[in-house]
Amino acid sequence: MIQTPTQPETLSLELPNEIVIYVTQEQFEALSAVNRDLRLERTAEGELIVNPPTGGESGQRNFSITGQLAHWHEEHEDLGEGFDSSTGFRLPNGADRSPDAAWVSRERWESLTPQQQKGFVPLCPDFVLELRSESDSLSKLQAKMWEYIDNGAQLGWLIDPQNRRVEIYRPGREVEVLENPSNLSGEDILPGFVLNLRRVWT
Repeated sequence: MIQTPTQPETLSLELPNEIVIYVTQEQFEALSAVNRDLRLERTAEGELIVNPPTGGESGQRNFSITGQLAHWHEEHEDLGEGFDSSTGFRLPNGADRSPDAAWVSRERWESLTPQQQKGFVPLCPDFVLELRSESDSLSKLQAKMWEYIDNGAQLGWLIDPQNRRVEIYRPGREVEVLENPSNLSGEDILPGFVLNLRRVWT
């Protein structure tokens, strides 16, 4: 009788909030490769951030947002490339981030080598969007939005469904706060794009 080797049992390790794990970029890539069901991020200082899968409501909202962005992209494909929340970007400051939606201009995307386009994208997107879930800290998301702007993003939206509020981030300007808007304009970064927030607020 042929005996097949048994696989070792997988155990889960839960860490208190006060314990911080630091990893190198190489270690982060290895962790990401074997934990594809998790959205892992890494700060510029090397701190590992584990983002669990979203719940149903956040998933519906994300689906609506990325669907609308994808529809706009199909009609403006020559302008650049759009990305969903599973895409990792290596920012100039060394952080590895995965915004809920992102867009990169055609010129900047095509300046990358084929190998760079396959892995963690070594640039900050021109446009980034973060959708706050119930478990997200607003202050941490706000700091993350400023990190995107400081690293080259031209337009950023922080959408907070709990408070029906949107914060708009732009380089060199104060944050613009919109209370219960019905839509958002992509301005000159995403020309012609208008995000309908009806599904996001419901």
